[in-house]
Amino acid sequence: MKFVRFIMKNAALASVPKHIEHFSKFSPSPLSMKQFLDFGSINACEKTSFVFLRQELPVRLSNIMKEINLLPDRLLTTPSVQMVQSWYIQSLMEILDFLDKNPDDYKVLGEFVDALVTIRNRHNDVVPTMAQGIIEYKEAFAQDLVTNQNIQYFLDRFYLSRISIRMLINQHTLIFDGSANPVHPNTIGSIDPHCQVGDVVQDAFHSAKMLCDQYYLRSPDLILQEMSNKKKNLPVSMVYVPSHLYHMLFELFKNAMRATIETHENSNNLPPIQVMVSLGGEDMSIKVSDKGGGVPFRRIENLFSYMYSTAPAPQIGEYTRPPLAGFGYGLPISRLYAKYFQGDLQLYSMEGHGTDAVIYLKALSTDSIERLPVYNTTALKNYKVSQEADDWCIPSKEPLDLRNYKVAK
Repeated sequence: MKFVRFIMKNAALASVPKHIEHFSKFSPSPLSMKQFLDFGSINACEKTSFVFLRQELPVRLSNIMKEINLLPDRLLTTPSVQMVQSWYIQSLMEILDFLDKNPDDYKVLGEFVDALVTIRNRHNDVVPTMAQGIIEYKEAFAQDLVTNQNIQYFLDRFYLSRISIRMLINQHTLIFDGSANPVHPNTIGSIDPHCQVGDVVQDAFHSAKMLCDQYYLRSPDLILQEMSNKKKNLPVSMVYVPSHLYHMLFELFKNAMRATIETHENSNNLPPIQVMVSLGGEDMSIKVSDKGGGVPFRRIENLFSYMYSTAPAPQIGEYTRPPLAGFGYGLPISRLYAKYFQGDLQLYSMEGHGTDAVIYLKALSTDSIERLPVYNTTALKNYKVSQEADDWCIPSKEPLDLRNYKVAK
């Protein structure tokens, strides 16, 4: 019997490339925040969600799995990246098992929820494991600009795809597992139709403050202001995923606190971190301002690079609590959370003074539409970029000696 199961498993594994090829020919179907909300509250139907997800999840998985294979061989062969790849293959196979099952069978629907929970748990450590793979690659091989650009392009798309897959899984399991969320009873899945932005700001700040107090034995205070062009003198609320917003703010507060304390280490008084929340007709913006000394302009883009970190990289399992600095993935992934629903995260720094970090989100749920990577010829071209001569002069590091400069007659 074990031998039969072994043969069947090997046969299923052998068919994986064929399934990836098939499903990667379809484009993912982006959903708006309003669609997520309407489906969960008005038209919640487990059968409909099951039929959609058993087709959509293989499409999203296969699109990004095609791109994993375009990574440099030296990166693909690292143990960590191979582990991540095996997780994706296993999850794809488990979802494909439901393609021919009857959506009218309640037992099948229950098994599907269980399978999604298993898949979500399996992928919990995808980010640090992939980060470990990058470290293994960097330690073993020399770096070049083009390869690093290709890896940056891939990781932005890979992590954004992961956010979207977890969003679909969370919505289905939270809505159809038969129990309400005790922490957030008014949420629809993971979405809060009346997300109080100021409350999330406070929660993220206090979590970062506790961490900061543990490391530095002190922390800066918070000054929070909220303003809205719709409802004067009322707290700003919007339709959003509180956990996504919390993730972004927590990361920004950690960075702001670390910079503030290290810049003012000899001062008894720490300048506060100021937050402005502003709701307009189109945008909901959150500005986090610190007086932590800022960073040079040329380094701003490095802060969003997966190949760069200002702090020593931790090993997986080294920390029992989130460190104040680590793999250097906090900012780039926070920006992806903002971009996922058509927003953005930008840094504006003044070296010698401080930094303003601004989160831009869509004010309207109809405008908050998933931003999803799709595998096509355009994506393929981005992995085939080669190093070309710059069309701008590169400044010489040595000053030009005009005494040796001869004018042609």
